Amino acid sequence: MTFLWESIAFGPIHSRRLGHSLGINLMPVDEKICSFNCLYCECGWTLEKNLNAREPYPLEIVMEAIERKLAECASVHTPVDSITFSGNGEPTLYPWFDQVIDRLLVLRDKYYPQAVITCLSNATQLYRPEIVRALQRIENPMLKLDAGTQEMLDIINAPIVPVDIEQVTDQLCTFNGNLIIQTLFFSGEHDGKPFDNTQDPSWSQWLARIRRIRPKRIVIYSLDRETPALALHKYGKEVLEGIVEKLRTEGFEAFSY
Repeated sequence: MTFLWESIAFGPIHSRRLGHSLGINLMPVDEKICSFNCLYCECGWTLEKNLNAREPYPLEIVMEAIERKLAECASVHTPVDSITFSGNGEPTLYPWFDQVIDRLLVLRDKYYPQAVITCLSNATQLYRPEIVRALQRIENPMLKLDAGTQEMLDIINAPIVPVDIEQVTDQLCTFNGNLIIQTLFFSGEHDGKPFDNTQDPSWSQWLARIRRIRPKRIVIYSLDRETPALALHKYGKEVLEGIVEKLRTEGFEAFSY
């Protein structure tokens, strides 16, 4: 199972979290490029050999495609609530990501000044100062934290580059709360290892990390589409709302989708 976006700029599509979302895909249209190999990713498995194997789109090609799409949508008064970096992998792996942000801010103000800019990121590139600076310039840096323990992260996100959950947590704290944490809660078994990130020790350590990060919003969800790994189990609305209630009692703005 694989689902890949077929263009640099696409949509707008209706997003459960973001309303009318115009997507930006900085990765190739025919394969996924990511630093994670999540069990649940709708784009399929990450091929480690692809991480640095492909020539990225030139910056000018990317910006031309984005402006063309924005101008097209604006000309027919298509609503756009969010301009969203998502697509076929991890957007912050794009080598000129910070320059894309600089130029997109200008284009947004020209065509859709009321729209927010969102980046769905797995937070693996926050050790790079230019990535942090770029994400801090947009309204919705939406950063992934699916696990509370290193063991759980290694199972469900399966990073193909070294990722230390303590370092990621420290890096998320540098946003001083101006970020959104997104977490997918689910259970299952993979390679003979059962897991459930709603249970301890991962749950209690995830919550401790959330208390340290103090995000402005927490978005939680469960499986919604086909997944590359088998034997995964979705949590229903009742379980998700139970987590949301716990977070709200701690003073967090939290939502489930």
